[in-house]
Amino acid sequence: MQTTDTNTDFQVRSLDAICVNESCLTHKWYHNIKYMIVGLAFGIVFVKAEIISWFRIQEMFRLQSFHMYGVIGSAVVTGIISVWLIKKMNVKTIYGEAITIHPKAFNKGQIYGGLLFGLGWAITGACPGPLYAQIGSGAYVIVITLLSAIAGTWVYGYFREKLPH
Repeated sequence: MQTTDTNTDFQVRSLDAICVNESCLTHKWYHNIKYMIVGLAFGIVFVKAEIISWFRIQEMFRLQSFHMYGVIGSAVVTGIISVWLIKKMNVKTIYGEAITIHPKAFNKGQIYGGLLFGLGWAITGACPGPLYAQIGSGAYVIVITLLSAIAGTWVYGYFREKLPH
């Protein structure tokens, strides 16, 4: 005979309201090893494909090479196809949870943020994606860029409510 504790069921269901990333699953620490492996693989691919090269990034912003535009363009196409397939086939996570993609409202702050992001990317030769791969490959000066990105994120969070919407 199986019994259920209604108090426990209520606690599990009530967690839905406070789940920040829409997943209420909790796992042991070793479940995160898969993310470390994927991160290491991406880092190796970034290094081998020269995606983390400040020189390649400078070439892109000077319109001297198609290399980075090809990488970014193929990533955009892959993302479009992936989102379309997720919506079309009602794909679920590996743990059976539904994937929901919420519509995003456009605002002018996205233009300002994109311009600021692009300016920082062009000046430093690094975007947030490959920062750790750059540091891992021995470009230790990128630590300054990482610390600046963290500081910028903190400043944004501090002034967020005062910024135009």
